[in-house]
Amino acid sequence: MAPPPAPGCLVIKNALVLPSAHEPPQPHTDLVIEAGMVTALGTNLPHPTHYPVVDGSHYILTPGLINGHFHSHEHFHKGRFDNLPLELWMHFVRPPVPMTDLTPDQVYLRTLIGAMEALHTGTTFVVDDVNQAPQLSMDCIEAVFRAYDDIGLRALVSVSLYDLPFYRAVPFFDQEMPAHHRQALDRQPAPDRDRLLAIAHHLAKTRHPHHHRVGYVVAPSAPQRCTPALLEDLAALADTYDLPMIMHLLETRLQAVTGQLFYQRSMVDYLQDLGVLSQRLALQHCVWLTPQDIEQLAQSGASAVYNPLSNLKLGSGRMAVRALTEAGINLALASDGCGSRDSVNMLSVVQAAALLNKSPHTPPETWVSAAEAFHWGTVGGAQAFGQGRTLGRLGVGYRADLVGYRRDRLAFVPLNQPLNQLVYAETGQAVDLVVVDGAVVLEQGRLTTLDEQAMIANIVDLHQQLLPALERSEASVSQLLPYYRRIYNRCLQQATDPAMLGKG
Repeated sequence: MAPPPAPGCLVIKNALVLPSAHEPPQPHTDLVIEAGMVTALGTNLPHPTHYPVVDGSHYILTPGLINGHFHSHEHFHKGRFDNLPLELWMHFVRPPVPMTDLTPDQVYLRTLIGAMEALHTGTTFVVDDVNQAPQLSMDCIEAVFRAYDDIGLRALVSVSLYDLPFYRAVPFFDQEMPAHHRQALDRQPAPDRDRLLAIAHHLAKTRHPHHHRVGYVVAPSAPQRCTPALLEDLAALADTYDLPMIMHLLETRLQAVTGQLFYQRSMVDYLQDLGVLSQRLALQHCVWLTPQDIEQLAQSGASAVYNPLSNLKLGSGRMAVRALTEAGINLALASDGCGSRDSVNMLSVVQAAALLNKSPHTPPETWVSAAEAFHWGTVGGAQAFGQGRTLGRLGVGYRADLVGYRRDRLAFVPLNQPLNQLVYAETGQAVDLVVVDGAVVLEQGRLTTLDEQAMIANIVDLHQQLLPALERSEASVSQLLPYYRRIYNRCLQQATDPAMLGKG
């Protein structure tokens, strides 16, 4: 009798394989997966007879998409906001006075909302920048890791760290916010930097991505929300443990003004002087950059994570992607959170990355192609998070993170250019098979790891329980909104560097 296959062993036969964005399709191709790794790729391959076999004749197989940035703590805010710029919107999803303390089981269910959507839309790897403040409960943090462990996604999970209050991370706060509101806000407990660092060290030791499919990523929230000491300590921690690091940077015009007023220079220049810029750093958004900023980022080896749809929805501006790529900066793609973008569907993000960067004002040869956008959503993401040698393409020696799209779905009928049709026509309806680390986590369009319908029912019930607290929190934040709007409008009157590239 043949021995049972080891975990992560699988054979997929006779598929149309797209190994990467820039390699030609390979028809009638077999993949052999052993211990979570692709060990052979070719036609009519021999394989151990006791390995499970999947008929791939109706599949287009691609590397799984990598979502380089979202916030699972926003999942219950899906669909609640429109026509708010970031500096007004963010107080609803990170309220100065917390909405309510969730239990670990509630955090677990909340995390699954985005995890399920990710798998159903072709994403195999997510970077979840979770805000657990002010409670910073280790049980709740572990619940996020457990949700990704259970559903089978690959993930990097942060605890968004900051030791300056969000509500003060804008200019003119003391001038525009009435004293009674300021005093009430300032009575909130201050972040405990020593505890933040202790949590980061603990997760670095116990959840290192070199050893765990669901690993830890260091995450100072943003320069304006962290003291210089915290930024330096977290950069040193990432170096010590050889961890990737993520941070928001220059998402909006107001943040560009903030850099000038808080630091009397660009935030990029400020970070460089602190020694924070490095090749292990992936910077989210990077919309309001100057040519000098781009040069400094390129020299540091840092990556930029492009969030085209959330930047559109929040009116933040548009990343100058061609200026960054011409400077040699690696780009990844991301959906951002459900509180802003309302979805974590990375197929729509890849499509937007290609379509938004075709303009009558630029030569067609500089436009972003479907292949380039798909490259950013796969290889670019892997490189940004230190996994470029093992993730992002289908090839021997790479982890088996892949998606099978049904060829008989309308996006691919008739089939001419599979990659173009994947980027410009597919929405997730053709996703039928998802494999992560060699394990089948979605088959025939259904999750194999969890009872999805039961989880959805539990999430709907939980949302109804939380809705009154959510509405009370939004009503409380609405009392502050006129003053934040005055801050926002006042910043609009401040001049910015005319060389900035994020204006349109």
